[in-house]
Amino acid sequence: MKRKHLYTALMCTALAASPFILPTSAKEPDQKSNAAAAPATNNNDVDWATISRIRGEAFHDSKVMETMSSITDGIGPRLTNSPNMRKANAWTRDELTKFGLENAHTEKWGPFGNGWAYQKCEVRMTAPDFQQFIALPKAWTPGTNGPVTGKLRRVKLENQADLDANKGKLAGAILLIGEMRDVLPSDKPKMSRYTEEQLQELGQYESPRPRTPPPGPQLTPEERRARLQFLRGLNKYLEDEKVAATIEPTRLPGVDGTIFVQSGGSYREGESVGVPAVVMDIEHYGRLSRLLDQKQDVEIEVNVEAKFYKDDPYGYNTVAEIPGTDLKDQIVMLGAHLDSWHGGTGATDNGAGSGVAMEAVRIIKALDLHPRRTIRIVLWSGEEEGLLGSRGYVAEHLGAREDSPNGMPDPNRQFGGGGGNANRPPSPLHLKPEWDKVSVYFNLDNGSGKIRGVYLQENAMVQPIFEKWMAPFKDLGMDTLTMRNTGGTDHLSFDAVGVPGFQFIQDPLEYDTLTHHSNMDTYERLQREDLMQASAIMASFVYEAAMRDDMFPRKPFSKADQAVLVNATPATADSGKGKVTPSKGKKK
Repeated sequence: MKRKHLYTALMCTALAASPFILPTSAKEPDQKSNAAAAPATNNNDVDWATISRIRGEAFHDSKVMETMSSITDGIGPRLTNSPNMRKANAWTRDELTKFGLENAHTEKWGPFGNGWAYQKCEVRMTAPDFQQFIALPKAWTPGTNGPVTGKLRRVKLENQADLDANKGKLAGAILLIGEMRDVLPSDKPKMSRYTEEQLQELGQYESPRPRTPPPGPQLTPEERRARLQFLRGLNKYLEDEKVAATIEPTRLPGVDGTIFVQSGGSYREGESVGVPAVVMDIEHYGRLSRLLDQKQDVEIEVNVEAKFYKDDPYGYNTVAEIPGTDLKDQIVMLGAHLDSWHGGTGATDNGAGSGVAMEAVRIIKALDLHPRRTIRIVLWSGEEEGLLGSRGYVAEHLGAREDSPNGMPDPNRQFGGGGGNANRPPSPLHLKPEWDKVSVYFNLDNGSGKIRGVYLQENAMVQPIFEKWMAPFKDLGMDTLTMRNTGGTDHLSFDAVGVPGFQFIQDPLEYDTLTHHSNMDTYERLQREDLMQASAIMASFVYEAAMRDDMFPRKPFSKADQAVLVNATPATADSGKGKVTPSKGKKK
């Protein structure tokens, strides 16, 4: 028996013997008739019987890998506003309906801008030798309209003087952009899990510190603005000069044929998309760089087929619900971003989070559980371009800032605990009627690794709640809480308007070293047992939150934010006192 199969068999045997798991045969019709478990006797107590059933469904009747294959293999990469993203919205909407959820629909946000997808990318050397290269186009850059050939040139384009010096000299050229770097052997593993020592360290709070500049010469604010302006104008310069194509090396840690690729042109209508731009794996890029160093003539052929989609400028999120019972007007939310980059099939970033969220609500419906609060799942688009889908949703449903595009909240601003822009005077925040109806939002977006704990976002009041909810999963490696904030994903959109939003701590696996935004982000990098564990935990936390007597405690508003709140409610007044009193959303 292979090691992986042996591990799986042993794991399933151990789980079946666990006192927290009911065997599959125990799920009989008469048990399901009592599936609406009585609320826990204490607000923070664990409903052990229901959690046991959730674990049983998650490990013995899992559908998470079937969902993952449909998302990654059946649909593929899901760049925001691309045809595949539209296909993913429709498929997840219909699949959630099949699971038994209600009000499944897509909800627009934005406007965003143009969609984009590529159909072909071929880069090869035709002289002084023949070689097919590993390369991928940058998103939102145009195709070549058939193969283009030319002599490879390396030109320095780092400042306005460089642009002026090369003006009128680059028409039809294929440019090598960027210096070759050393490719060194590494004895560090690409895949890793958190050790107990690392989790203990992660559990220690870090006091906010002023940002310290990196060593070396520092740019003044004026120089930074000028640099940004230069970079924005570079695409237009290359376009005006009629450059045929550009080739650049993949960023670190790209080696062994791994390409990390994101955007090159602009998705905003009216802004420059530049010229066909490809990213090449570092080993192939090295040969081209050395040949140019040796003053050899290098002939290159580039053939990129890409298409822009301008029929609908809006992005869309997928939304569906499990209706509540006696507290159905209150909402517990879970979600993940469904969009991805185009190099792989978006498996670990973030098909995994979307698949786990879908599996969590499937489990709740399969067990015929009847939550007191409505459970709402939202699968976001536009996360990769700046949390745009979740920010748009929050602005529409929960709260909007006057000085933000489309009213979107600033995800760098965190209530209570501070944040990246906490010292900037806040603009008026208009709260929406649903603000005091959403109890909590749970997010998953750090790859395929198992859940090890929760980032509390400096909300000390939720710690005793989560400590009890983690107890049924200690044997599965979940036992860490940290008061630290974590960024870079969609829970920040909720935190930015004072609604509790949490991201789980996950084992890193190969996320940063191999799969994040790369051509290796495929189904093969997913860890089945980890996704089943995460599904059980997500389903349990969502269910427990939906069954509590009280809504989730919220961090206090700062004095500055209290001074600019618009449409504040009694729930707003109770924020920061450890509770939120449900209200009808009336103005004070």
